[in-house]
Amino acid sequence: MPADTLTAADYEAVIGLEVHCQLKTNTKMFCGCKNEFGGATNSHTCPVCLGLPGVLPVPNAEAIVKTLLTGEMLGCQIATRCKFDRKNYFYPDMPKNYQISQYDEPLCQGGAVTLDLLAYPKDAQKDTTTVADKPIRLVRIHLEEDVAKSFHFDDGTSGIDFNRAGTPLMEIVSEADMASPEEAFAYLSALKQILVYGGVSDADMEKGQMRCDVNISVRPKGQTEFGTKCELKNLNSISGVRRALKYEIARQIDVVTSGGKIEQQTRRWDDDKGETTLMRIKEKAHDYRYFPDPDIQPVRTDEGLYDEAQKRMPELPKAKKVRLVDTYGVSAYQAGVLAADAQLANYFEEAAKAKPRNGAAIANFLLNDFLATATEGASVPHVVPDFFAELAELSGSGQINSKQAKDVFSKMIAENKSPVLLVNDLGLSQVSDVGALEAFADQAIAANPKSVADYKAGKQAALNALKGQVMKLSKGTANPQLVGEIIAKKLSS
Repeated sequence: MPADTLTAADYEAVIGLEVHCQLKTNTKMFCGCKNEFGGATNSHTCPVCLGLPGVLPVPNAEAIVKTLLTGEMLGCQIATRCKFDRKNYFYPDMPKNYQISQYDEPLCQGGAVTLDLLAYPKDAQKDTTTVADKPIRLVRIHLEEDVAKSFHFDDGTSGIDFNRAGTPLMEIVSEADMASPEEAFAYLSALKQILVYGGVSDADMEKGQMRCDVNISVRPKGQTEFGTKCELKNLNSISGVRRALKYEIARQIDVVTSGGKIEQQTRRWDDDKGETTLMRIKEKAHDYRYFPDPDIQPVRTDEGLYDEAQKRMPELPKAKKVRLVDTYGVSAYQAGVLAADAQLANYFEEAAKAKPRNGAAIANFLLNDFLATATEGASVPHVVPDFFAELAELSGSGQINSKQAKDVFSKMIAENKSPVLLVNDLGLSQVSDVGALEAFADQAIAANPKSVADYKAGKQAALNALKGQVMKLSKGTANPQLVGEIIAKKLSS
């Protein structure tokens, strides 16, 4: 079918991502300068990372181990030998006019990132067309050094901070397996989760620790050949990637359905305006003139580095989810939300270790009460985990009812105080004494003859009305389940 007869609905997107991730190391990639975000401008520099003549770079073994660990977590093929190359180009933030990177012998090849349903945006999780457990194949993972950071001032001048220059930078390149902005969002979320689990990186996009370039093209549905791609830059959040892709897909489809042709180009995402704008036209691939770095010997990963990476292999989110269900009796959904955040999962296990049978109740307080009220950036509660176990026990044993449990929870978080002490302080201990409850029940029955008659006529809702009167008489301290049993027994005799 001719392209000019196709509608927007006849096209599909083809998306691939190149993710750059700064590694969590004490020092930079090829020198001993501190690897730290937020230091004073140009305070973490030396002749090596400034690219001065006569210096010799020395590879950071910790960075190599963490790259290998990432490859293991993502199911990559690990190279037993790798080398570093010089990628030549001139740019103000590149002090040597070349970047030490890897070309034809990367540390890791292949592998995949699996898109778990909970990694998608919340609205997409409810969409029946969302594909869960979809693997996104990887091309490679290689290790290089980051560039410096440029600043452009209002007076037309620019400055450069070389603190970032030389930071260990891992590049993770995907195949073009994603077909929607939502899948790209889920890919980045799932990848970030794994990087954090392995202690490889904090992957904070706001701090530039994880950056993403997007390759996007459109093609008629059913066509195997890719369309002409555009590259998107300046993406500094996972939600921003989703927004940029939505705009760019619509833009490209509008061009081709109007009879135009897509030019291969690099575009900048303006999050404030909600649009992509042209940066430069790419007529052909850039020739970086790669060649092996003569100052750095090839590295054997099978001489201790790979063994060290294997020792650090963590329990990954998918395996943790299964274990949480088996060990603590939480639901699959609860386990998925907990496993999505390593800190929260560890906090939960600390709270539930003494009484695993209360696991579902503890998870409920964490996920429904804490997360609903947590301040931005608070991953785990500031109170000791034992407090959640105490609250679950008080609630589960019937010592307090559900409303009282919520009141105790609020005070527990606000005052950082034990729920057991709070129950005593507030006089909230639930009354389960049969004699006392029967007295309350007698009063409620005597004062509400219509509800009594309705119940005896078969209206079950009348029982709840009588229970409510007992709860009022007891000032909310009566055990509601026991109250219901007592009233029903009295009215059936």
